[in-house]
Amino acid sequence: MNIQDSKSLQALLDHRPVITIVPHTSPDGDAIGSTLGLYHFLKNQGHDVQVIAPTDFPDFLKWMPAADQILIYPNGESKAQQRIAASSLIFTLDFNNLLRAKPLTALLEQSQADFVMVDHHQQPDTYAKITYSDDKASSTCELIYKVITALSSEQAINQEIATCLYTGIMTDTGGFRFSMTSPETHRIVATLLEKGANCTEIASEVLDSYSIDRLLLLGHVLNDLTYLPQHHTAYMYISSKTLKQFNFRKGDTEGFVNYGLRIKEAELAAIFIENEEDKLIKISFRSKTNLDVNLLARTYFNGGGHINAAGGSSHTSLEDTVKYFLEVLPQFLSRPDAYHSNSIL
Repeated sequence: MNIQDSKSLQALLDHRPVITIVPHTSPDGDAIGSTLGLYHFLKNQGHDVQVIAPTDFPDFLKWMPAADQILIYPNGESKAQQRIAASSLIFTLDFNNLLRAKPLTALLEQSQADFVMVDHHQQPDTYAKITYSDDKASSTCELIYKVITALSSEQAINQEIATCLYTGIMTDTGGFRFSMTSPETHRIVATLLEKGANCTEIASEVLDSYSIDRLLLLGHVLNDLTYLPQHHTAYMYISSKTLKQFNFRKGDTEGFVNYGLRIKEAELAAIFIENEEDKLIKISFRSKTNLDVNLLARTYFNGGGHINAAGGSSHTSLEDTVKYFLEVLPQFLSRPDAYHSNSIL
């Protein structure tokens, strides 16, 4: 965060605003970690602050400090509506377009509050009064660390904040494996560990807390994995019937797409998940080379994200969506811009 933005943000905070923090729909570790990290910092500064999540988040994140204080919109619509209407400052974290906050989009668009966006995805929208966007950062949690230290200092980071930010960085870097895990990322993580984040306990809570149903679902999905050697591509799909069969809960499919990249020769992995409630197919793409899946998602599947990690959606059937993917895949791979000069996750 540059000096001018930090001064502008401090000026907004000096007015003691009513603050709401919003992560994206279907919040992941980085979204929840960044919102709770900022929440604790602002609370410690004496601010009136509330986190409102557009939808529920996975059980393996609900152990995090103050996770039980998050207002989940579908569980408290009236309270959330009143809070957003009363807010004079709204932080939107880990997304850069208000459409990524459904079903809160309309409420946010109608709000008269000042907006502050903190995000690490490409092509940010222009709705915010202050935009802190860096698509080369490993995570939004890394950026929130910089926001906190710009507004105050490292001394403001206590164990609760450190735990939240470490969790988000760990999850969004795939356990510090992905390409945007920089020396700076590790320096920040070192500070978070010094401030009390327990890496062993956090990893156990996030990675070693599968239910038996989730583990069996993973086995079922991997059993049906298809690998296309001519395209160095692995893909999987999950029908709503299969989700019901394995008693699906929010977050159960988190990380499944990454298994496709465990194949030595694979450069691209995709997963297609039928969402019966929203009547769409949720799609996730991953790559482990400089193959630009952000371009794939934006061009063909109404989505986007990072060069090595992106998502999209389809409103056709699961079968037709997979069929369309197989049709456009050779076309995409033959594009001169399919491979980026630098891989960015």
